[in-house]
Amino acid sequence: MPLRTITALNRPSAPSGARPTITNALTLDSKAELDLLVQRLLAPAASIPPKYFYDALGSTLYNAIVLTEEYYPTRTEAAIHQRYRSEIAAAIGAGKQFVDLGSGDSVKAEKWFEALKPSRYVAVDISESAVIDALSRLAGNPDSPELAGLITDFSRVLDVQAVMNDSATLFFYPGSSIGNFMPDEASWFLKQVAAHRRTNQCGLLIGIDLKKDEATLEAAYDDALGVTASFNRNVLMHVNRLLGSDFRLDDWRHYACYDSAFGRIEMHLESRRETTVNLRGEERKFRTGERIHTENSYKYSVPEFEELLRSAGFAQTRSWVDEREHFAVFYAN
Repeated sequence: MPLRTITALNRPSAPSGARPTITNALTLDSKAELDLLVQRLLAPAASIPPKYFYDALGSTLYNAIVLTEEYYPTRTEAAIHQRYRSEIAAAIGAGKQFVDLGSGDSVKAEKWFEALKPSRYVAVDISESAVIDALSRLAGNPDSPELAGLITDFSRVLDVQAVMNDSATLFFYPGSSIGNFMPDEASWFLKQVAAHRRTNQCGLLIGIDLKKDEATLEAAYDDALGVTASFNRNVLMHVNRLLGSDFRLDDWRHYACYDSAFGRIEMHLESRRETTVNLRGEERKFRTGERIHTENSYKYSVPEFEELLRSAGFAQTRSWVDEREHFAVFYAN
C-alpha cells in the first residue's frame, strides 16, 4: 500500500540523517467500519469490538484500571522485567533494532534501552498522536537510538517491513495484549511476526497472562472500586457519539466472568431491563439480562504458549515467571 511520511521530528543532538520520521500506513474506511459496528449490534449475539473502548475517557479509565489493587498483570510484568532484566537482555543480545508493537507512550520500551542498547527504535501503533508524542519526547534525549514510527492497525495485518532495516531485530509485545486475540488469530499474528525475521538473530519478547484461580482472574476484571465497570460502560457513550444511537447507561451493568472451557475472561454489558436502542434508524430490542459482548482475554499455561510459539515458526523459547505464577514473559527466536 502507499505510505505517507507525515512528520519529521528534529533531534538537535542527532545528525540530520538520523532524524526520525513517522510513516502513516493506516487505511480505514470509516463508513464501512461504522456499518460493521451497527451490524454487530443488530446481530442476535450483539457485540462491540474492544477497540471502541479507547476514546479519550476510555483511555484515561484504562490507565486507572492498571492502578487498582486487583489488576495484577501490568505490575507483575514490570516486576519480572525488573528482576530478570540482565538475564533477559543476555538472551536477546545488545544492539538490535527494537520494534515496539502497540507502543503507546513508549515508556515500557524505553526501560529496556539501557540494557539492550538498541541501534534503532521503531514505534508501531494505531494512534498517530501517541506515536508523535512518544517520539517527540524520546527525540529530546541525546542518548536515544535512531527513532522511527509507523501508524498502522497491525491487529488486521502485520506489515512493518517498510520501516525496518536489514539488521537483527527484537519485536516487543508486552502487556498480555495477545490475549485479546482468538487462539487462531493469535497463532496467525505470531506467524506474521516470525515471517518478519530477516536473520536468525531476530526474536520476540512478549508478555502472557497465565491461567490461575477464577477468583483472582474475575476480580482483576471487576475491581471493587468499579473502575473496570466504568471503562466497560463508557463504550456505550462512545458508540452513541459515533452512531447517534441512544444507549442509556442506567440500562446496563458490567459483567465479567471466566470461562474455563475456553480459558478466557469475557466482558459483557448486561441489560438491567427491557430496552430499545435506535441504531441509525433501526431498532434493536434487548431483553432483560441480554448481553453485549465487549472483550475476550485469553489466558495460557506456559506449555500452551510455548507450543503456540513453536507452531508459529519460533525454534527456541525461554520464559520467566513471577513467584505466584500469575504472569510469564517469553523470549522466542
